[in-house]
Amino acid sequence: MLSFLKSKPVLKDLLSDHYVDIHSHLLPGIDDGAKTITDTAKLIRAFQEIGISQVITTSHISHYIWNNTSEIIIEKHKETKLLLEESNVKIPFQAAAEYFMDDWFESHFKTEKLLTLKDNYVLVEISYQSAPMHLYKTLFELQVARYIPVLAHPERYLYYRKDFSEYEKLKKAGCLFQLNLLSTVGYYGERITRIAEELLKKGMYDFAGTDVHHMKHIASFNEKIKVESISNLKEVISNNQFFKF
Repeated sequence: MLSFLKSKPVLKDLLSDHYVDIHSHLLPGIDDGAKTITDTAKLIRAFQEIGISQVITTSHISHYIWNNTSEIIIEKHKETKLLLEESNVKIPFQAAAEYFMDDWFESHFKTEKLLTLKDNYVLVEISYQSAPMHLYKTLFELQVARYIPVLAHPERYLYYRKDFSEYEKLKKAGCLFQLNLLSTVGYYGERITRIAEELLKKGMYDFAGTDVHHMKHIASFNEKIKVESISNLKEVISNNQFFKF
């Protein structure tokens, strides 16, 4: 049968039993993700059902919106882990942060240790409206401080679609790219899926993440993928083995 007539796979079927998720919002009540420990338990059970074996959850640290700290996240993680064990929900479960890159962040990482995914790999995001004015300066200084920036969902920054060379510039500046898996099923809209496809085709993604906040996100893992670069997508998903703990 001609390849273009073949049915595309369901997203959850691309996750192996060894997939390590590095982007989610599962700690209850501290950002726009899980609201209660019941929500957390439900999401983690759903993670296990779709083939996720380990989780590094990443609460927002955005000084002007979600004023979390490493200490708040670490304490909430300890508390959550104990409550999950009491409910017999068992999954290897660590906590890091998703840092919003702004003026506060730029001064913060120079004075305090960041909460990383692993070693010196730190998950960062930027505004959906426009790129930060001093983005490349911040990226440079972040690496001078011996961190490796992993940029969350680059496909969702729509202002870059007008000039794709900006993505290449970010890569040259030392950014690793983390694909939001739901971008491949059209969850965020057709334009974002097209950008994800282009980045996949060019081999620009390094890792993948679910970015799960709630059960509606989980439900979308039952959707068929809409991108064509299936082999590249599988490779990006398998790269997450790097974060196994």
